[in-house]
Amino acid sequence: MAKDDDKKAEKKPEKAAGEAKPKAEGGGGEKKQKGSRKGAGPAQLAKPVTATPQDKVVPRLKKRYEAEVVPALTRQFSFTSKMQVPRLEKITVNMGLGEAVGNGKIIESGVTEITGIAGQRPVVTRARKSIASFKLRQGAPIGVMVTLRRERMWEFFDRLVTFALPRVRDFKGVSPKAFDGSGNYTLGLKEQIIFPEIDYDKVDKIKGLNISIVTTARNDEEGRALLQHLGMPFRQ
Repeated sequence: MAKDDDKKAEKKPEKAAGEAKPKAEGGGGEKKQKGSRKGAGPAQLAKPVTATPQDKVVPRLKKRYEAEVVPALTRQFSFTSKMQVPRLEKITVNMGLGEAVGNGKIIESGVTEITGIAGQRPVVTRARKSIASFKLRQGAPIGVMVTLRRERMWEFFDRLVTFALPRVRDFKGVSPKAFDGSGNYTLGLKEQIIFPEIDYDKVDKIKGLNISIVTTARNDEEGRALLQHLGMPFRQ
């Protein structure tokens, strides 16, 4: 009996010691790992910075419109509300390429040039019906067109009146009569090379284009005043 008690006494301390070690090692290790993750957390859990609408760059011509043109037009036409003041709605740039019927590469160059001028890729316009005398088939590509709105519209108009039009040979101003009766204005240009974005060495052919400026004006008088305040150089 004494021998059996001695054996039990010897086994119990070994079992207790064996149980204590895993708890001390495992518990401490887990706590250290959690602590190390918390230390690295701020760098890993940092949220990506996203651009807000307030961070967008406002075109300078739009700033000028809001700061100078709106008050000037309000005084000129005695508007009672800011919503009555005419503004730019959209600008359409259209390049007719009838010669593309016999040369498909002209369409490709037209797309490249309009993309550089407008900063937006245009769509290819196609013939609505076949005309045998012009060897034109329905659906054949005959031009390119792009519609600009918002910031791109303001930036294009700024570059048009500031850089492009003054580069026209013997320029004396644009016609003040090219309105449609509802305050919208259409301008025809004979050469696309007046835009500084066009590389003259890569031009395969001189192409003309039409620019239609759509406004919210109620009549031609308001539309003319709006464009004049924005810098359109009308001929006297």
